[in-house]
Amino acid sequence: KKRQPVLRDVNLTLSEGSSVGLIGESGGGKSTLGRLILGLEQPDSGQVFLEGRPVQVWSKEHPGQMSVVFQDYTSSANPRFTVEELIREPLDILRLDASCAIPELLERVGLPEALRNRYPHELSGGQLQRVCIARAIATKPRFIVFDEAVSSLDVSVQAQVLELLLELKGDMTYLFIAHDLSVVKHISNRIGVMYLGSLVELAESYELNKNPLHPYTKTLLSAVPVPDPEVSRQRQRIVLEGDIPSPMHPPKGCRFHTRCPYATDKCKEAVPEFKEHAPGHWAACHLLG
Repeated sequence: KKRQPVLRDVNLTLSEGSSVGLIGESGGGKSTLGRLILGLEQPDSGQVFLEGRPVQVWSKEHPGQMSVVFQDYTSSANPRFTVEELIREPLDILRLDASCAIPELLERVGLPEALRNRYPHELSGGQLQRVCIARAIATKPRFIVFDEAVSSLDVSVQAQVLELLLELKGDMTYLFIAHDLSVVKHISNRIGVMYLGSLVELAESYELNKNPLHPYTKTLLSAVPVPDPEVSRQRQRIVLEGDIPSPMHPPKGCRFHTRCPYATDKCKEAVPEFKEHAPGHWAACHLLG
C-alpha cells in the first residue's frame, strides 16, 4: 500500500528521426519510462513533451502517430483475431483504407500473404512478433516504442527482426528498450543506461561503447560476448558482487554504490549529479573528473 518512486530525475531528449536505446537490468524502470512517454501512465511529477506539447495533448492532435511493440507478444495479440484482423484494427479505428495496406505490411515484415487468415496460436514466435510490428507501423507512426521487442526470440529470428527494424530506421523516431547491450548498439544512434530508476549514462552509441564512463556501463560492456577467442581471453570481465537492491527500498546516495567496486563514503551519502563530461556524453558518478 505504500507508494514508492520508480523513476527519479530522468531527463531524456529524442531527436526526430533518431533511435535511442535504453538498457539496464530488469526492474530498472525502462518499461515504466516507455509507458510514461506514450502517455499510458501519468507521472506524479515531471512532464513528457512531444514537439513542445504535453504528450496527452499531442497524441489527441495526432491520432495514430504513436505506437508500441510490447515484450509479451503472445498476450498483446487477441487470440480471436486473424493476422489480417490484428493488423486491420488500428486502421479501422482511424478509418484508413486497409485493403492495399495489409499485403504491403506483410511483405514489409517478411511474412507471406498466405498467413493473413491464420490465428496467433498457428504462428511461430518470430512470425507473431512480426505481425505485432506490422500492426505497430500500420498507421505510419512518427514515434514508436519497442519494449524488449526481441528479447524472447531465438537468436536467428532475433537477427531477422533486427534487420527489419534497421530498414525502418529513419522513417520514424523510436525508443528501443532492452537489456542486451550488443543488440542495442547495432540499432541505436544514442544509448541511455538505467539503474534502479535513474539514468546513469547517456551518449552516442559508438562513444559509449568505446569510452564508457560509469562503472555500471563498464560492467555491462565487459559481459558482452566477443566472437574472437584471442580478444576474449585478453578482456577483463567485471563481476558485480551482491544482488540488485529492491526498487522499493533503494540505497541512500548513489543507488549503485552497494555493488560498485570503486564506491567511496561520498557515494554512500550524496546522490551524484547527472552532467555532461564530454560533448554529448552524460554520466552520474562522483568519481568522474
